[in-house]
Order: sequence, then C-alpha cells, then structure tokens
Amino acid sequence: MSTENKQVLIAVAQASSVFLDKLASTEKACRIIAEAGEKGAKLIAFPEAFIPGYPDWVWVTPPGIKKPLINEMFSHLLANSVSIPDETTRALSQAAKDASIIVVIGINERNTESSGASLYNTMLYLGSDGGILGKHRKLIPTGPERLMWSQGDGSTLVSFDTPIGKLGGLLCWENMMPLARNAMYCAGVQIYVAPTWDASETWLTAMKHIAWEGGMFVINCCQALRMDDIPDSFEFKQLYPSCKEWINKGNSCVIDPRGKYITEPLACKEETIYATLDFSLIAPQKWLFDVAGHYSRPDVFQYKISKGNGEN
Repeated sequence: MSTENKQVLIAVAQASSVFLDKLASTEKACRIIAEAGEKGAKLIAFPEAFIPGYPDWVWVTPPGIKKPLINEMFSHLLANSVSIPDETTRALSQAAKDASIIVVIGINERNTESSGASLYNTMLYLGSDGGILGKHRKLIPTGPERLMWSQGDGSTLVSFDTPIGKLGGLLCWENMMPLARNAMYCAGVQIYVAPTWDASETWLTAMKHIAWEGGMFVINCCQALRMDDIPDSFEFKQLYPSCKEWINKGNSCVIDPRGKYITEPLACKEETIYATLDFSLIAPQKWLFDVAGHYSRPDVFQYKISKGNGEN
C-alpha cells in the first residue's frame, strides 16, 4: 500500500516498568496500549526490556565481588521473563487487537527453542489484528549487559510491511552498528523504532543522524525510571548514590527523515508522547541521499547478512 501522502498518528510510551514484575508490567502496558488506541494512534512503541524491566544493576554491581547478588538478580529476571508465545504475549496481542494498534515492545525473552534458561533482549512486534508479526533479538548486549543476555543472530534482522508503512528497528547500542543499520535501510524501512536505555545527548545526536542517513522516521523510546520505582528489597539499590532521584531520565522523542525533531526529547517524566508522521517527507530525502539505493554502489561494496541458520 502506498504511504507517500499519508499522515499517521503514532505514540511513544515513556513509561517505567513495574520493576521485575511481569504480570504488573504487562497490565501497565495493556492500559497504555488501550489509551493510545482511544486517541487514534496507529502504532505505539515501548522502551527496551520493558517487561519486566531493564537490568540496570549490572552497571553498579561488581560481578566478581558480588557474584551472589548477580546470581540472585538473574534468577528474578529469568522468573519474570517472557516466552513467545505465553500468557504475556496473549494479553498484549489482545490489547493490540482491541485498540486496533500496532505494538512494538521491549521484552526479556526466554530461549524457549532450547533450554528456556537463557535470556535475550528482544523487540516484539504485534499487528493491529493481534497477531505476532515477529521479533528481533539484540545482536550483542553492551558491556556488562552480557552478564544477563545472550547474543541474537541475523535471522531476526527483520522488517514488516504494515498498513501504515514499512516497520523495523534495532535495540539500543546495536543502532551504533553501521552494518546492522544497513540491513534496515536495505529493507526499505520507513518507521524505525529504537528502544533504548541511553538518554544521553550523544545518543540523541546519533538518533538524528540515523533518521537523516536512512531517510526515515525514528522513534526513540526510553524509560523514565526513578529510584522510587525500584523496591527497597533489592540489595543493589543501595549501590546508587543516596542523592540520586532519576536512574534514567528518558529523553524519548520522534525524529523526521530530515533529522529534525517532531517531538522534542522529554526528560524526567512518565508520559505517552504523540506525533504525526508525514510520509511526504521521505521521498525528497531519498532523492537527495538513498543509502541503500543510488548511494549504495554495489559495484564497489558487497553486503550480505548471515541468518545464523546456514542461510545468507
């Protein structure tokens, strides 16, 4: 379906998880999905690892010195993580169907195709009919995230034709991988979802560059998480500075194909952001610079993706 002259309302959930509580985080996501549908949004994006939460303890806990604490936190995370499909995905699918909205949400996913005891940082895609469109597993966790998450492979570098346009995206710092981005560019992605934990100014600059480079809309979605959102019963909470109020300030935003903000970064506030995507902005940018088209130079550069299952 042609999208060149369309305008589409989308939503970005800058929300905190109910920390390490799968059921409560899912219920919260379903409420936000319903609200976005009532407002007429056709797509809603949630932050990285929203269900049941981002394992920020890996950044403050010395793994060798406090190995029992790391072991305990992984056990909590595993117990509250998502299998595809399970009761969590069924609840989210029903919410998407009821609201007639496409949902992209970050989850901690069990490797149910094998042991069920390892985790992936996964982006789950749900259609407005409630069907599971697919998933993407983060190719490589960043720094100490590797204590919690396994590496994804090329088989989940996916994109989807939807009624509102070509949809795809990458998770957090894999957005810094030029060849991973190129997979999305080659797929013709128009709406690029970037769930993240990074709220820095450098990250925001990168998001604007990616929108401009790809000639597409970028949905930058991050949690706004306060110290009070983490229960005192978790020992690692005491490792943060006592004066700290916000663990993550968010800075979610929406950027157009020219690299300009449609919505400015939102800091230190839980809120669902709404933005109208004007698809007429894509063609002029692609005429000027099409990274996977007339700028790709296949006579000079060779590009392929290993799917991780023996296919290219």
